[in-house]
Amino acid sequence: MDDLRDKYLTAIANVSDEASLEDLRVQAVGKKGEISLKMRELGKMTPEERQVAGPALNALKNEVNSAISARKASLADAALEERLRTEWLDVTLPGRPRRRGTIHPVSQVTEEVTAIFADMGFSVAEGPQIETDWYNFDALNIPGHHPARAEMDTFYTHRKEGDNRPPHVLRTHTSPVQIRHLEAHGAPCRIIAPGRVYRADYDQTHTPMFHQVEGLAIDKDISMANLKWALEEFFSAFFGGTVKTRFRASHFPFTEPSAEVDIQCSWEDGTVKVGEGDDWLEVLGSGMVHPHVLKSGGIDPAEWQGFAFGIGIDRLAMLKYGIPDLRAFFDSDLRWLRHYGFAALEAPSVHAGI
Repeated sequence: MDDLRDKYLTAIANVSDEASLEDLRVQAVGKKGEISLKMRELGKMTPEERQVAGPALNALKNEVNSAISARKASLADAALEERLRTEWLDVTLPGRPRRRGTIHPVSQVTEEVTAIFADMGFSVAEGPQIETDWYNFDALNIPGHHPARAEMDTFYTHRKEGDNRPPHVLRTHTSPVQIRHLEAHGAPCRIIAPGRVYRADYDQTHTPMFHQVEGLAIDKDISMANLKWALEEFFSAFFGGTVKTRFRASHFPFTEPSAEVDIQCSWEDGTVKVGEGDDWLEVLGSGMVHPHVLKSGGIDPAEWQGFAFGIGIDRLAMLKYGIPDLRAFFDSDLRWLRHYGFAALEAPSVHAGI
């Protein structure tokens, strides 16, 4: 037994890898290992011999197993040390720079508009972008012969042959949201309806798809004075400072009386500056909600009245941030997005004067 002990303890101490160590384990204490075979011989011994040889063999087996476990742990530690030495990482080095995306001007301006009107008590309402002919036109008092209903101005969906129902349309404004909101919630109400709208037009200041926000306020004593105040407060908050407005009589099917709204501006080297100068720039249409529109939403026009307005979000972005061409909004040019985009944490602020 002393010879076996010296043999295997020396071999275990000198082994250099885990595979060789496993071979030694099998040779020593495997089913057919030398120590295992010695233990099988105990049955041939006399009781007196077993009392002496049995404990000695068990002690030898335990000593060899302990040596194997210790050597295995030592080899694993050595392998880890070697790996750490060759695969080191300097955690003090600066990280690799990664380009960060930016918030699109349309998204930024939508958030700014929402924040300003929310501070004035307006909530946000939404509706489908594919509308019925009734919601998009009839409910808003737009007659069948109106130019807006012509195929050259509006995107109509296709109907199967023999289906004589009026085709659905890609909404030409977010005004249908007003009807849907009145149907669902009634009066009084104070909402804005931002979203995508679609018209068949394409040039430097028009695209087939653009963004619009419409406002609606219904109560029993609302007048044009409330409309003028709300718009002046919005423009002053959005552009900063005090922005004067000018209301010009106009005509829209869904409002009566109706007014185009101009804002004070100046022109310098082809660039417009809002809130200063002696010039005026038309920015939106507005007016008192037509009784037909109130009836379409299930509201009694003899009891309730209110104002409505609509303005292009893309155009607001162009005016505030000096963007010359509307078509670039939809080009997905990363250089343009990096130049005109906003940081993700650059939250819109509300003017302190509101």
